[in-house]
Amino acid sequence: MTSSSNNLPVKEFSLVPKIINGGIAGIIGVSCVFPLDLVKTRLQNQQIGPNGEKMYRSMFDCFRKTYRVEGYFGMYRGSAVNILLITPEKAIKLAANDFFRHNLTTKDGKLPIFRQMIAGGLAGLCQIVITTPMELLKIQMQDAGRIAAQAKESGKSIHKISATQIALELLKTKGITGLYKGTGATMLRDVSFSVVYFPLFATLNDLGPRKADDSGEAVFWCSFLSGCAAGSLAALAVNPFDVIKTRLQAIKKAEGEMQFNGVADCIRKTFTIEGPQAFFKGGLCRMIVIAPLFGIAQMVYFLGVAESLLGISQTKV
Repeated sequence: MTSSSNNLPVKEFSLVPKIINGGIAGIIGVSCVFPLDLVKTRLQNQQIGPNGEKMYRSMFDCFRKTYRVEGYFGMYRGSAVNILLITPEKAIKLAANDFFRHNLTTKDGKLPIFRQMIAGGLAGLCQIVITTPMELLKIQMQDAGRIAAQAKESGKSIHKISATQIALELLKTKGITGLYKGTGATMLRDVSFSVVYFPLFATLNDLGPRKADDSGEAVFWCSFLSGCAAGSLAALAVNPFDVIKTRLQAIKKAEGEMQFNGVADCIRKTFTIEGPQAFFKGGLCRMIVIAPLFGIAQMVYFLGVAESLLGISQTKV
């Protein structure tokens, strides 16, 4: 994703192994942190009742109740669609960042911070073609348990539905645009996240010790820790956009919950009714999710598994 030094000479750029590495990194990362991501989604979607009642009091309360009611596999509700689409999503994000960094590097081999931010932002923009439908379907599955539990309290029941059924229903009723509900909010979150994350990661990664092979690259644990730190800080910075995106993409609402008509309407209603603190719901949980997700992704990506398998010399930009 980044070089160990922004002043190293630019080498030949190989796109295919970077796409493969991005896919492998994404699958490993999401498999490790998915239960926390589910908790994050449910916390962000829950709204305060008229008497101040809430289904989940905290991240740990949500985790406990979800596990007690739905069991271990319930913590992975919606993971299939995420694992399926995380490969192209992470591949696009990581490879695109490398591609733009490669092409924005100056002739003298330098990559100023502003150009790093542009490269990151463009990478975030590229990924939303996969991220938007992936997140939309994942959120429906992740939030289903919360909706079912609230319906049960009202004496009603909700028929279980799969991600495939949701996708087909959206395509049937709204066409391909149905799968891109919340694109604006997704773009706000992913572009701003990447603008913060990638330059921050590159800076932190440059501070760590180098490998002993004279390649100038950081040791793998440095890439891991840099990914964790940069990911958690960037996640907290853009959490308000993530709350908005999550709420807009939740097609089914519990009885009495607000409906939103676009980004501006969601911001206005959430701020008016729940206050500014609502935009940081699930913030700690998201930081805990993103830190290992990107730490693992960076470490796997930097290990160059694809390069080893394909017999290609590993390059960094």
